[in-house]
Amino acid sequence: MLSVANQKGGVGKTTTTVNLAASLAMHGNRVLVVDLDPQGNASTALGIEKEETSRSIYHCLVEDAEIRDLAQSVPDIPNLWCVPATIDLAGAEIELVSLVARESRLKRAFSAFDSSELDYILVDCPPSLGLLTVNAMVACDEVLIPIQCEYYALEGLGQLLRNVELVKSHLNPSLEISTIVLTMYDGRTRLASQVADEVRQHFGDLVLKTLVPRSVRVSEAPSYGQSVMTYDPGSTGAVAYMEAAREMAHRAKTGVGN
Repeated sequence: MLSVANQKGGVGKTTTTVNLAASLAMHGNRVLVVDLDPQGNASTALGIEKEETSRSIYHCLVEDAEIRDLAQSVPDIPNLWCVPATIDLAGAEIELVSLVARESRLKRAFSAFDSSELDYILVDCPPSLGLLTVNAMVACDEVLIPIQCEYYALEGLGQLLRNVELVKSHLNPSLEISTIVLTMYDGRTRLASQVADEVRQHFGDLVLKTLVPRSVRVSEAPSYGQSVMTYDPGSTGAVAYMEAAREMAHRAKTGVGN
């Protein structure tokens, strides 16, 4: 179970969640995406229809609905499911404050859910370090951090790392940062390779070798309710996410990066 987190917006967090999940499913894995971002972009990109009456992860966190009742299959990609987010989730941060064990609502929901039939669960966190992200980190054992290869890439990362340590020391001792994905890489600029080198120096083997390039196709795909894996499987972005997923699956088997 992985939390995909970075409180800095625009780093390719949701894009990475969706496309890695789709790639892992295409490799034959059974994958569940939990959309924990009130914007619901992961749900949209996976073609999940959201209506006013839709039940979502909000009902799990606040009303104890069961995850298995909320998961929907993703169109055109077998073995991939999504627990969607709706705008209700925006108020969940406030509603959670008054609830008992508010930091572990998601963990409790997963403990009542038989996840043995799944190979991967990816939780798309909101671009903030509030209660929703803390819930994800308490429920998961691993954190995946997308970092964009641009100026200020490492800004705010220290705060995220401190939060991971706080959750680890107080709420979830088994939490580890397991994977760093470099996104929005532009091979034409010296800055991009400098940032990539800096991140590799800092995080070592946690950083995937695969670089995800800046790609128009990756940006376009969500507006068609698709991941880039089905929108344009031959594009550079799709090929990169496929390779990143292969690398992750290989690491999971060999224990590298953990």
